[in-house]
Amino acid sequence: MKFISRFLAPLLLTAALAFARGPVNATSHSHIALQGYDPVGFFTDAKAVKGNFALSETYDGYTYLFASEAHQNQFKSNPEKYLPAFGGFCAFGVSKRKFVPVDIDTWEIVDGRLILQFSQDVKKKFAEDKAANLRQADANWPKLAMSPDE
Repeated sequence: MKFISRFLAPLLLTAALAFARGPVNATSHSHIALQGYDPVGFFTDAKAVKGNFALSETYDGYTYLFASEAHQNQFKSNPEKYLPAFGGFCAFGVSKRKFVPVDIDTWEIVDGRLILQFSQDVKKKFAEDKAANLRQADANWPKLAMSPDE
C-alpha cells in the first residue's frame, strides 16, 4: 500500500499541475480578460478586434467580450479553444518564470494557441528560438499558475 501511495501521489499532483489553468491577465476589478478584445477574432478574423460589453461571457471567473453574437456562440461552444495561452500573460515572461503584462498588438497564433508578448522587441526575441521558448513556457506554467503572487 505504501508503494502505491508513494507512486500515485506524485502522479496525481503532476496531472493536476499539467491541467492548471491558473490566473488570467485581466483588468483589475472588472476581471475583463484580453483587455476587452474578442478572443475569437484572433482566430477567425486574423486580427485584434475590440469586444462589446453587451456581448460578454464569463468563463472561469473572467469576462470575455465579443464583437459579434457569432463569435460569442463560437466561444460558448468551445471556450478552451479560444483562451489565450498562459492566461494571456507574456509567453516570453512565462518562459522566464515571470508574470508580465502584454501589448495586444504582439498577438500570434502558434500551433492553434493565442500567444501574446510584452512588446514587439520581446516578440522578436521570443521568435529567435520559438519552439524552445514555448517548451520552457509550457514547462513553467503549471508551477507559476499555482503561485500567482510571484
